[in-house]
Amino acid sequence: MTKAELVAEVAKQAGITKKEADAALKAAVAAIAKALKKGERIAIPGLGIFTVKKRAARKGRNPRTGQVIQIPARKVVAFKPAKDLRESIK
Repeated sequence: MTKAELVAEVAKQAGITKKEADAALKAAVAAIAKALKKGERIAIPGLGIFTVKKRAARKGRNPRTGQVIQIPARKVVAFKPAKDLRESIK
């Protein structure tokens, strides 16, 4: 599903215009991104939990040259789906 398809579906189910649904989706994504940037955990009942996890620095290999390189530590976004969501797609 693309963003445009999601916006159209939300607009249809909520009885609002596509423009309003697009604005709501953008606001929700911005709020989630802002909270994750602060390191907060976001729990959305029925959907799941977004968290920020730290990946440790590690050694990797350049596939072109075979040279061993150091990959720096970084933060990544993790998502754990809610039990209801997991069960609904089985």
